[in-house]
Amino acid sequence: MLKIRTVCGNGIGSSLMCATKVKAICEKHGIQADVASIGFSEAPSEKADLYVTIKEMAVDLEANGLRAVAIRSYVSGPKIEEDILPTLKELAGK
Repeated sequence: MLKIRTVCGNGIGSSLMCATKVKAICEKHGIQADVASIGFSEAPSEKADLYVTIKEMAVDLEANGLRAVAIRSYVSGPKIEEDILPTLKELAGK
């Protein structure tokens, strides 16, 4: 099971909405995942297989050695799916 964390400034707004979309995308493609939202400052201590966030935060997370994928929107399901699906399939071995 993949551990995926959606990340925004505080972990209670945008990333919470995004987590719902990411869960649905994983279910749609048969990828088992534990998805939750966190604040940016929590990310380094919250070990996960993948962090999903906007470009600016993804760059910072990757600079700290974390696997991140940048999304164009926290709320658009189709855009999120397009942005994260290749990485999800790679991590899930599909």
